[in-house]
Amino acid sequence: MWLILALLSAVFAAATSILAKIGIKGVNSNLATTIRTSVVLIMAWSIVFITKSQHGIVNIDRKSWLFLTLSGLATGASWLCYFKAIQIGDVSKVVPIDKLSVVITLFFAFIVLHEEFTPKSIIGTILIGAGTLLMVL
Repeated sequence: MWLILALLSAVFAAATSILAKIGIKGVNSNLATTIRTSVVLIMAWSIVFITKSQHGIVNIDRKSWLFLTLSGLATGASWLCYFKAIQIGDVSKVVPIDKLSVVITLFFAFIVLHEEFTPKSIIGTILIGAGTLLMVL
């Protein structure tokens, strides 16, 4: 199931880039990010209420609140930068650079989460980085 969800995530992320590039024309990138974020917020809370998950909010500990808040701030910063980048640049160049987040995430997973970095993941990381450079040059 995780694989199907991951593939759907990739499809929706691709649609996001194209739809955003079309929609951002003539709109301030910060305003566009706010509109997008508001839609995501409404959608996410709707799903929480539809699945009756809202009662779990009282069980979230301080550490989880802190890291979820930091994650939200990182997401916001990422989206603000991303929307400005696609507004002034080509989506076909911005998206591959944005996807360098895969390489950076693998590095952080190794350093912060102490996840295993295998020869296969090292080769994959190098190939993703090289592929990104090929696409944007």
